[in-house]
Amino acid sequence: MIVSGVAAAAVLLGVVSYTATKPAAGGAAGSPAVAEVSADPSAGVYPELEAYARRDASDKLALGRADAPVVLIEYADFKCGYCGKFARDTEPVLVRKYVDEGILRIEWRNFPIFGEESEAVARASWAAGQQGRFWEFHQAAYAEGAKEKGFGKDRLAALAKEAGVPDAARFAKDTDGTAAREAVRKDQEQGYGLGATSTPSFLVNGRPIAGAQPLETFTEAIEAAAKTAKAAKKPGAGQ
Repeated sequence: MIVSGVAAAAVLLGVVSYTATKPAAGGAAGSPAVAEVSADPSAGVYPELEAYARRDASDKLALGRADAPVVLIEYADFKCGYCGKFARDTEPVLVRKYVDEGILRIEWRNFPIFGEESEAVARASWAAGQQGRFWEFHQAAYAEGAKEKGFGKDRLAALAKEAGVPDAARFAKDTDGTAAREAVRKDQEQGYGLGATSTPSFLVNGRPIAGAQPLETFTEAIEAAAKTAKAAKKPGAGQ
């Protein structure tokens, strides 16, 4: 069942893999315009894919209650313009509306696909997380114009400082360490296993969504998932 669900999701994510991150017409590669793809929130739910949610209360790259009824998993690259669009415009709204209310949990997966700098900043984000500053680093790395400055070693150190990472020496060591490489590799393999070859890609309680879709796509998917989860908790449900 799990294999068939993963295969079906892979087909959906694979079909839109290029469209989800291609630049807008006449724009530069990585343009932060909204991706022109369709992700109907009423179709394509694979409940067995809910198992991809870790729901680990100690996960430093997650936001929200571990027992929230809905989990949004995001596979993203810090060099991806559409990921930045989602981070700046859509994610803060989802946090205020659903995470803060205990309805939604957001779990980050590093999915670097744009080369060495993507790999480096992915490891750096994990390293910042080890000091409890992942989301602050995430915000700094996705700020307007941040990716255009690149993610070289000095730039990563500057982002860590901006994010309030307290121990710069530890941050540098962790960024280049085996644990960071293994964590990023694990996330990457999970994403590729789902057929995600572009960023951003998402799972909302087992519903694949590809590309930086409009806010409404996410709110509809989250509310539908919350309704399903609530119904499943009613006495006698599923009997």
